[in-house]
Amino acid sequence: MKTIEPTVHLLSDGIIKYDGGSIFGQIPKITWERHVKPDRWNRVNLGLNCLLIQTPYGNALVDTGVGNKETGKIPESYGITSSKLGKKLKEVGLTAKDIDAVILTHLHFDHSGGSTKIDRFGKPIPVFPKAKYYVQTSCWNDASDPNERASQSHNPEDYSCLQDTGQLQLIDGDQEILPGIWVKETGGHCQGHQVVQINSGGEKIVFLGDVIPTPHHLRLPCIAAQDQYPEATLQVKKELLDRAIKEGWLVIFGHGNENKAGYIEGRNGDITLKPVKLS
Repeated sequence: MKTIEPTVHLLSDGIIKYDGGSIFGQIPKITWERHVKPDRWNRVNLGLNCLLIQTPYGNALVDTGVGNKETGKIPESYGITSSKLGKKLKEVGLTAKDIDAVILTHLHFDHSGGSTKIDRFGKPIPVFPKAKYYVQTSCWNDASDPNERASQSHNPEDYSCLQDTGQLQLIDGDQEILPGIWVKETGGHCQGHQVVQINSGGEKIVFLGDVIPTPHHLRLPCIAAQDQYPEATLQVKKELLDRAIKEGWLVIFGHGNENKAGYIEGRNGDITLKPVKLS
């Protein structure tokens, strides 16, 4: 019997604008703005990338974008417009009810915001009613009681109700979610950050989340100022990049804009990206 391999679709929830200094960390503006032009408020455009994985065992969605719940100054500050994820799902013939697993790389609002919506009574409810939501235990614990610095990146309405509905699935460390779909805990960017690896035929496809958020972050010193544990990010970047080059991974960036995916190549100490367009 012929084995049906997982297929992937890159889905965009739109664009978010972040301060360039915070995104590129210790890299001076005079260096990073040669590659990315900021607006007059020093913001750069980042993609809100999600990944649909279709398998014979179910449909999995990696990250959910920013959603439609943010109000007040948040949408204006970050240049957020209405969520596009639902529309993108329809374009591939699916609705929210067709998603069986939602894998959240972490619980920052720009990765988990589309997990829930506000019902007619003003309460948050899950967007994907039949799905289990997979989160690392350490990530959940940190997001449930964030300190003053981490609280800026979290909105409890994005995820708190998942526990009440019984859809939250806490995991510890590396685990297979569906046949051929693995999560690998990395930490670094935040407690319990995880990347997602899909084994499709002889190819490995890896969604990098925020540990390497854009192709510009392939450079080892380029680590976002938001990272809670930058030294851990540096170490895991070395490990991931080494494996990606040796094993020929197709990588997908959580915030890639012009280039969202590709193959990483290492030559003479330089790390470059061979971009690939994913539909």
